[in-house]
Amino acid sequence: MAPAAHLPTPVYLDYQATTPADPRVVESMLPFFSGVFGNPHSQGHAFGRAARDAVEAARAEIAALIGASAREIIFTSGATEANNLAIKGAASFHRAERDHIVTCVTEHKCVLESCASLAADGFTVSVLPVQTDGLIDLDRLEAAIGPRTVLVSVMAANNEIGVVPPLASIGRLCRARGVLFHTDAAQALGKIPLDVEGMGIDLMSMSAHKVYGPKGIGALYVRRRPRVRLEPLLSGGGQERGLRSGTLPTPLCVGFGAACRIARDEMAAEAERIGTLRDHLWRRLSRALPGVRLNGTATARLPGNLNISIPAIGDAEALLAALPDIAISTGSACTSAAVEPSYVLRALGIGEAAARTGVRIGLGRFTTRAEVDDACERIVAAAQRISTHAQPAWGNAPEALEIGTAGSP
Repeated sequence: MAPAAHLPTPVYLDYQATTPADPRVVESMLPFFSGVFGNPHSQGHAFGRAARDAVEAARAEIAALIGASAREIIFTSGATEANNLAIKGAASFHRAERDHIVTCVTEHKCVLESCASLAADGFTVSVLPVQTDGLIDLDRLEAAIGPRTVLVSVMAANNEIGVVPPLASIGRLCRARGVLFHTDAAQALGKIPLDVEGMGIDLMSMSAHKVYGPKGIGALYVRRRPRVRLEPLLSGGGQERGLRSGTLPTPLCVGFGAACRIARDEMAAEAERIGTLRDHLWRRLSRALPGVRLNGTATARLPGNLNISIPAIGDAEALLAALPDIAISTGSACTSAAVEPSYVLRALGIGEAAARTGVRIGLGRFTTRAEVDDACERIVAAAQRISTHAQPAWGNAPEALEIGTAGSP
């Protein structure tokens, strides 16, 4: 009998899509599925109070990670709901005096679709372009803000290309013009330092499953001083300061809090390690693949993000099909069913053909050097096999380029 064929070991490099729950997070959640099972809103008995205390402790951990107070954290089902609540809630509350919203073309789909929904309801929405490095032009942003502007929404780190805008500068601009500043921080939370006070952020959306916590739980930071007023999206029992009705899932809240506590303790060292691995992978790929291009700025990006275009492969979907045991992606997991090129890459002005060859590689907490080297070899081999031998669109990538990691933007 012939020996069984050796199967490649799967390698997970899609940390922007989701992260595996940290075992310490899972351990923190387990007691609240059975032993401490009370409804956190039932405060008339010990079962409910024990659950409530756990939820409030988790709320404090999330707040501590972003420099907020616990009372400013509103639990949601995830970042999509938080983004909807922030954008639609602020717009609805202030509609009588302000009906203009400013956002960016490379925002997450749930932000763009929330704005589109408001536009259909009579609001004016300015969707600003980005520069070729993926960052928004601050002068253009300032020019877009007018007397009817209620909200500016710019994400803290892009989910596809990982670029980090100058949040503090945007916050100062919004504060000077008297408009609310909302940021979708789903990708940035726990990866780079965030300080809502220092950055002038009024509303911040967060997600647990992007920071090694459980799926199905997120949060919205809502500034209390000066107070940010929102119209709730859900009608119900008035939980979460009346902004988000519904019984809170205690185990998920606890897991989110634990994930934020771990991130606060380990973020700096983790970012350095992951950034070193990412730069190592980029150097190897840029030397081996003619014409490979880094998408987005090389100086301000998430430590674990590498988004590249490989002209010779013709279509990134072909590369993914040739690498069934390597978890990488062509863009956002939320739009992975789409067949058109990434709208984020096209917004950089690189053209549809180049955008079709874009690949997102995401490194994270559990990525090892051995996995990076193994994945690199397989990616290069697969790209060479399926190469269309097309003329590279940009010339050879600079081998010595060091990608920067965003610190405090």
